[in-house]
Parts: sequence; C-alpha cells; structure tokens
Amino acid sequence: MATPSNARIIVGLIGAGIGGSKSPALHEEEGRALGLQYRYQLLDFNDLGLDGGALADVLKAMKLLGYAGCNVTVPHKLSVMPLLDVVSEDAQVIQAVNTVVFKDGKAIGHNTDWIGFAESLKLQCPGVPLSEVALFGAGGAGAAVAYAMVKMGTKRLYIVDEQSARAADLAARLNALGMGECVPVTDGAAVMTNVDGVINATPLGMQGVPGSAVPLQHLRPAMWVADVVYFPLETELILAAKSAGCRYATGGDMVVLQAARGFELFTGVKPDAARMGRHLQVMLGR
Repeated sequence: MATPSNARIIVGLIGAGIGGSKSPALHEEEGRALGLQYRYQLLDFNDLGLDGGALADVLKAMKLLGYAGCNVTVPHKLSVMPLLDVVSEDAQVIQAVNTVVFKDGKAIGHNTDWIGFAESLKLQCPGVPLSEVALFGAGGAGAAVAYAMVKMGTKRLYIVDEQSARAADLAARLNALGMGECVPVTDGAAVMTNVDGVINATPLGMQGVPGSAVPLQHLRPAMWVADVVYFPLETELILAAKSAGCRYATGGDMVVLQAARGFELFTGVKPDAARMGRHLQVMLGR
C-alpha cells in the first residue's frame, strides 16, 4: 500500500563512522521529488558514543518513535539479524541485513544489496555471459554479489578471499541452494584464464584504499568487469578494464538500485531510480 503524501516518514541509517554517507541526501531528494515528507537520519554509533551492545535498544527506540525502518551498515549487518522478528530468505543466505522495516509491531530484515548488484549488471552490461565468474571478496558485499550471481544463473562461481575459511563458508551456504557451483579459491590469478567476468567486492580501490584485488594483468577484452566501489566511480580496476577493452559496470548503479529498493520498502512508493542516479552523479561531482 502506498504511503499517503501527507504522512511523515522517518528513516535512519545505523552504522559506525558513517558521517560521509550519501544515503541521507539520496533518499531525501527523491522523497522531495515525490512530494513525500521523508526524513533520513544518520545514527552514527561512533558519534553517539555507543558500541554494538546498544543495537537492540536503538532498534527498540526507533520502533517506539515511529520510524518506518532503517538501513544498516558496517559493522552491524550480521549482528542485527538475531534482534529481528523476521529475516528474509535472501538475507539469511547472505548472512547480512542492510534494510529493516518496522511493520505491524515487527522488525523485518531484508538485503537489497544483491538486488542492486543484479540490476546494475543487467543495466550496464546487458547480455554478457555469466557461466563462469570470479568474485574477489567474501565479506558482506561479496556475499550479496555471490547470491546475485547464482540467482542470475552463474554455473560456476570462484570465490577469492585471503580468509580461506570465509570463502569456504560462503561457498557452502550458496551450494546448499543447488543453483550453481561455488568454488572457494585463494589464487585469483589462476582462475582468470577462462572466466566470463570478474567482480571486485573488496574495499580495494575506494578513496583512501588504493590498489586492486583483481590481478589487472590478466584482464582480457572478452571479459566483463564489475566493481562494487562507487567512490571513486572509476577505480583502478575500472580504468584498467577500459584500457583492456572490457565491458564494465561501476559501483554507482548498485548503490542507487539497492537504495531505490529500500526506499520502496520504507514508503510503499516506487522511486525513480534514474533520477536517483542523476542525483548521485551530482553528489559525486560528475
């Protein structure tokens, strides 16, 4: 059911060290464009002097204060799960919740990251082969991307992570779905010879964290490349992909499309994702 335009909607973002987040401006600008009284507030545990033990009380307070829900980011995406009344199936597999909706007295957890990545790849690289893919990073973002790939029909997904146990655990969870074979590996270069595409789901490449988890010398023109990092949009990986003649997907659309899905869950109103994307470009100075 759509939210009446005269109803005040309050949403929050829970995390630590999130002062630079683009989410409040991205959400509120779209709310204004749709004529909604929509407020998106940061609840930065660092600024508030809170530790993870306060998470349950913060969620309870948000419910009592009439929040429609909240987004959840590092370091609370996993620890929030046992505090919720309902957790969606996809979030259970991914082992991360990034969106909580308060409805009928219940806190319901979702993961919109995987939807954002899947739709972003389809938008930026339509029709690319997905049979064999190498994924670098098995953390929260990597788990969402891995789930997206098996849902999209990838037959073999190589999961590369320095923490071999983390890669193995993610592969086991996804293999239990019976939708594709996930193979944990530690040597990313060894699996790049025949893959159709490669994805970076590590922080490497973001502002202040230079470098690339993906061995750039192994990029081929026939390969597509995707990066979840969106600041900057043109990471070292994306620049190398362009130079190598690869089709590529930057992280900007993933951010927008996961946010658009969260916006709809909070408000019951479908946002204009293209308009949100244009606003993000403005915020990123492009």
